Amino acid sequence: MSNKPAVTDTTPENFIEAIISKDLSEGNVPKVITRFPPEPNGYLHIGHAKAICLNFGLAESFNGECNLRFDDTNPAKENQDYIDAIQEDVRWLGFTWAGNVRYASDYFDQFYAWALHLINNGDAYVCHLSPSESSEYRGWATTPGKDSPYRSRSVAENLELIESMRAGEFDEGACVLRAKIDMASSNMNLRDPILYRIRKEIHHQTGDKWCIYPSYDFAHGQEDAIEGVTHSICTLEFADHRPLYNWFIEHLPVPATPHQYEFGRLHLNYTITSKRKLKLLVDEEHVVGWDDPRMPTIAGMRRRGYSAKALRNFCQSLAVAKTDGIVDVAQLEFFIREDLNENAPRAMCVLDPVKIVINNFEQYISESVQSMTAACHPNNAAMGDRTLPFTRELYIDRADFSEDTSLSRKKFKRLVMGEYVRLRSAYVIKAEAVTKNSDGSIDFISASLVPNTVGDNPPEGIKPRGVIHWVSASEGEQAEIRLYKRLFDHESPDGGDGEVTDHLTPDSMTVLNDCWIEPGLAYASPETAFQFEREGYFVADRWEHSSTRPVFNLTIGLRDSK
Repeated sequence: MSNKPAVTDTTPENFIEAIISKDLSEGNVPKVITRFPPEPNGYLHIGHAKAICLNFGLAESFNGECNLRFDDTNPAKENQDYIDAIQEDVRWLGFTWAGNVRYASDYFDQFYAWALHLINNGDAYVCHLSPSESSEYRGWATTPGKDSPYRSRSVAENLELIESMRAGEFDEGACVLRAKIDMASSNMNLRDPILYRIRKEIHHQTGDKWCIYPSYDFAHGQEDAIEGVTHSICTLEFADHRPLYNWFIEHLPVPATPHQYEFGRLHLNYTITSKRKLKLLVDEEHVVGWDDPRMPTIAGMRRRGYSAKALRNFCQSLAVAKTDGIVDVAQLEFFIREDLNENAPRAMCVLDPVKIVINNFEQYISESVQSMTAACHPNNAAMGDRTLPFTRELYIDRADFSEDTSLSRKKFKRLVMGEYVRLRSAYVIKAEAVTKNSDGSIDFISASLVPNTVGDNPPEGIKPRGVIHWVSASEGEQAEIRLYKRLFDHESPDGGDGEVTDHLTPDSMTVLNDCWIEPGLAYASPETAFQFEREGYFVADRWEHSSTRPVFNLTIGLRDSK
């Protein structure tokens, strides 16, 4: 069995892969076990996608296992909806966790027993300092802290107090259990960190069994040890927590000794990756839920039409380094376009319709509807063909017609009064007259078709300006089209002064209700992506699209544009 990851000859091994390769070759670990440990207090975002791909990808590459474990130590901010959404995101990205889903709460009894172990060894004590007093005693980065007046309590007193805490005899905030480490340490995390807090909340997994809950720092390393995790991979903000991670491993009778490694977090410009701030956008209704297509959540990007493959390819393109860096959102958009260009079938949609009436239709076409054939994809014959109904009345995009006959052919390759244009996969037509409404707007354009031009060149002397898309006015379907801009108009919405809400793009969503699509698009399955020719890539909405009410979301434009 190979210990090397499945990479190409030109792909360098990142530093974590190098560590794992060395550990396996030297027999330090018999099998690689990683874990993805989200807190279920919100939906996952693009930064989590990188962590998912890294943890599950490493396990796959080295023939190991990856656990999905919820660090559910704060029931006040967690709920089942988040748990369900996170599991769905991991599955949708294409990964499978080892065994059952795991929870920190699975180990609450063991954590409590280990807390008693620390107390019995003189390594933990119950502290009654108020939060403000605790902050004062803790000191600053440049100033050592000072010992709590409760630090010298006897083992017997601490055991009695922790049992009272567990029994619910104290109010929230009255006291905490702290580790006894070093109040003068230069590492603030070692200044007698909190092990247990009182939280009189019903837990989504354990109900009302507990009213004290372990801190993340106390639970995390011990979870890894219980599960036999060999390589505990975190982002760089946890580097200063590693000495505490190791202190607990050294001072507790854990069944294994995992090691923590840190890598650079994903920072994407024009994006925020803080669950707290994303929740703010949801709670204040700046967006329509966690899976709003403008959100950088995995669920939002899925609803926007990003594919799991494109997100994985993007994450695999990112450096796994020991430093943070900012990635241009254009790099993500490159992988989205690359995937859609290859895999999205083509279709036609008119976003801003104006009617064309072909006056000589009956002269050349005996049926009321003539079926045209168009390839579903110009470069993939395996996708087959689609049928387009061609009728006397059509819709074209309003921007594809001009009455200005002075426009040059080079600058305006569309329909001009008195001139010709080709309808995609159909006839060449000529604009002959315009009928207007009382307000001066165009009611409809009268045109004539040039016979025998379906798939053939027009007669000599007829030179179409270009090719435009169209939809039958009688056979097409009306649809709702949702257009999106970037949610933030600032390159660094989370930096500098002010709030992230100060940088929200005005009118980042536009809903168009009078759009017309090929009839077959109404029956597309939700989450099916298409290239609407000359418009962009769109996806049938995951939740609201139906044959009776087609709804499509703009995924991304055909090309990068400022």
